[in-house]
Amino acid sequence: MAAAAAPAKGTILEIGSFKGKSTVGLASIAARYGLGKVVTVDPHTAHSVTDPDLEGQTSSWDDFRATLRAAGVEGSVEVHRSFSRDLAPDWNRKIRFLWIDGDHTYTGAKEDIDLFRRHLADGAIVALHDVLHTFEGPIRVFVEELLASDDFGPAGLCGSIGWAQYRPRDGARWASARRSLARRAGRLIPLVKRGRELRGLVKLRYKLWRSFVPHAAPVPGVWVRAVS
Repeated sequence: MAAAAAPAKGTILEIGSFKGKSTVGLASIAARYGLGKVVTVDPHTAHSVTDPDLEGQTSSWDDFRATLRAAGVEGSVEVHRSFSRDLAPDWNRKIRFLWIDGDHTYTGAKEDIDLFRRHLADGAIVALHDVLHTFEGPIRVFVEELLASDDFGPAGLCGSIGWAQYRPRDGARWASARRSLARRAGRLIPLVKRGRELRGLVKLRYKLWRSFVPHAAPVPGVWVRAVS
């Protein structure tokens, strides 16, 4: 929905594609609505804690290409087999939808938003995967970089995906709602900063506090009106 309905003009950029499932979703939408090619960047190297099912393979590259072929979307994807930091120096296109699903460490996730933030078109949507997961990077970047900034307006969560709309002209209108969401989501940050698997009472506390963070799927019409 974000890929289809983001009101900004520009490119869809996916950071982190792994075996290509999200790439297929984005490319299918782009092809359907004439949004141009989806740009995807991923080194397709192993091993990473967010790539749990490589089953001994040294790369997700062959699986990624097979997924695109099977879905018939190869012609709708511009592929960069590299790290996002290597793509960024020569990047000169406006971005309408930035999907961040690469390095889930705080350093990696913050680098991704820092590298491409200046290229966001007015009205663009930024979304991060695994915000409501036990990785430090996505939740901290969502709370500290997106919800804390008046450059962003409407924001929310859909499942574990955190999203915010880039609206530097009038983002302050949504400051109260963003702060309220940040207070709830921010309680999770100290629990995941350790970088270890959650166990015992800490795990129970995480689950309890996460349940108070609104993350139901948005009603499409309501969501579109909010970002239009």
